[in-house]
Amino acid sequence: MSRAEKAWVLYDVGNSAFVLVMVTAIVPIFFKEYSAAGLDRATSTAYWGYANSCASLVLALFAPLLGAFADYGRKKMLFVFFLIVGLVFTLSLSMIGKGQWVLCLALFIPARIGWAGSNIFYDSMLVDVTSPSRFDHISTQGYGWGYVGSVIPFVAVISLILSAGMADGLPVSAVKTGFLLVAAWWLMFSLPMILHVRQTSGMSPSSAPVRDAFSSLFDTMRQIAQKKTILLFLGAYFFYIDGVGTIISMSTAYGHDLGFGVKMLIVVLLFIQLVAFPFALLYGKLASVFSTRTMLLTGIGLFCCATLLAFLLAWITDPFQKQLLFWLVAFLIASSMGGLQALSRSYFGRLIPPEASAEYFGFYNVFGKFAAIVGPLLMGITGHLTGDTRWGVLSILVLFVIGGLLLSLVKEPLDGSDASDRF
Repeated sequence: MSRAEKAWVLYDVGNSAFVLVMVTAIVPIFFKEYSAAGLDRATSTAYWGYANSCASLVLALFAPLLGAFADYGRKKMLFVFFLIVGLVFTLSLSMIGKGQWVLCLALFIPARIGWAGSNIFYDSMLVDVTSPSRFDHISTQGYGWGYVGSVIPFVAVISLILSAGMADGLPVSAVKTGFLLVAAWWLMFSLPMILHVRQTSGMSPSSAPVRDAFSSLFDTMRQIAQKKTILLFLGAYFFYIDGVGTIISMSTAYGHDLGFGVKMLIVVLLFIQLVAFPFALLYGKLASVFSTRTMLLTGIGLFCCATLLAFLLAWITDPFQKQLLFWLVAFLIASSMGGLQALSRSYFGRLIPPEASAEYFGFYNVFGKFAAIVGPLLMGITGHLTGDTRWGVLSILVLFVIGGLLLSLVKEPLDGSDASDRF
């Protein structure tokens, strides 16, 4: 890989720690056991779902305009801005006190917005660091090494927690120290991206970039509405990535509700990260043999199986069978999670014009972020109304099915370097 490609991949190593520790593993448990102490399980899970939906909604509303503005030579500036927001609010979570669930969510939401916002411009810079023929390879390398890299700070945080002892519950001081480690790790692996990646594609310089960004935004909306391939893909992506994002953000809270202990949830998450690494790279290899769309449909199928089994978990009473099935669900998620996300990014990158990549990826993230609103909100509302989160899990299966059906209608790009194929 070139220096720019390596720097781009390394950012995935850094920001993946935020996803694993802050979104998936530690903060959901920290919120339920410490910040939301006194709230019942279903209510705290619902509030956690609402917070994730709120963060996604804020960014979804502004992503296209920010993307259009970024294409006028400002990708790097906006990337750094959202990176700083994410780092500052991640650090601020170490100040939360017991029972301060409102403050915890008020700080978590902008932290997640910062992380997701930086990823809009990070994703769009895939077209700046490599050629279309290497999109699948570099994108899966990012996700693959991101899983490996996130394990290191995750293990460090878990070591702090275990060394502090869990006899009296989650050791809060160790968890808060873990937040500081995540921020430091994220910053360290952001530096190569800041130093070595440059925006090489974009719009011509403008004396009125804000006005032109609005004009370009409406033009792109008309283009997307007229391009069946892009529109179908975004529709499919909306549904299936909704399911993926919901599983990532809500799985630990759901596992906690099912009665699995903190130690087991942590071990399972570590297992998922380690298994996801080789499978993400494998998806990149297989995409060149069976086509990117075929591998995307394979990943969706595996997520359908995992979702159905996760729903059935709540009905199993035998502890051994329940744990065995939980491990199977974890394996199915690990084997498809990275490949599905990475190939979605590279597939979309081959469908769009590189000079407007930030704007198009802004819309890509709109569909992804609005999708991230629906799933957690659906689980939250269902859990609130029924007092049992298992029914919300079943609804996620429908999202994967719809996404798979729409994706099957999308035309496979014949040559990522051929602009006539994109349009």
